[in-house]
Amino acid sequence: MKVAGFLKTSLLDWEGKVVSTIYLSGCNLRCPFCHNPELITPHKDSECIPWEEVERYLRINDDFLDGIVISGGEPTINPDIYRLLRRLKELNFEIKLDTNGTTPEILDDLIGAGLVDFVAMDIKGPLDHRYDDLCGKEAMAESVKKSVKVVIDSGIDHEFRTTVLPVYLKEKDIEDIARSLVGAKRYVLQQFRPKVTLDPKLSAIDPLPESRLRTMADIARKYVKEVKVRGI
Repeated sequence: MKVAGFLKTSLLDWEGKVVSTIYLSGCNLRCPFCHNPELITPHKDSECIPWEEVERYLRINDDFLDGIVISGGEPTINPDIYRLLRRLKELNFEIKLDTNGTTPEILDDLIGAGLVDFVAMDIKGPLDHRYDDLCGKEAMAESVKKSVKVVIDSGIDHEFRTTVLPVYLKEKDIEDIARSLVGAKRYVLQQFRPKVTLDPKLSAIDPLPESRLRTMADIARKYVKEVKVRGI
């Protein structure tokens, strides 16, 4: 199994839990505000962390780890995803999956097989033509719509989250996103951080003020009961 990155301990990647985070490389989107651009292209074998090292750490420290987060890139396009999740389940870990929601069939399979305990899905923008502008690829909105339904209908613990990119996303856009998430357990608005982005021009954009993010959250609460602002 090819592991592109491994964070041994995190208190931030799964709210309320102490976790290790495994990063898989390769992504099918090209979001200009991506904060992990080094993971977009699949890593070569020589660039990966040996799985044996990762498993050794997990085995030694399973007494204080509450779970494992699988992130990327986009984990669901990785050919090792099924094998990786099955192995982690054999080690008795709970698993949180970070995904962009563009592979609804795979997501449905993983949930149905009991390989995932929590899904965190990024919603880049309103699920129409505006989505393509934000994710750098065409015709992705329909797949994401299907994944939203898969997650909500499954009953699995979950959250949907949007990085609020200044200029690109305004109050009306956030309302349109939230409207498409009716029935969701939680919606998170994440503060944009310009420090590392795929498009270097975005480093010149200032994040929105906290007050405006909270106004957006109030708008979203008309459609999703639990709305949080993160990263401020």
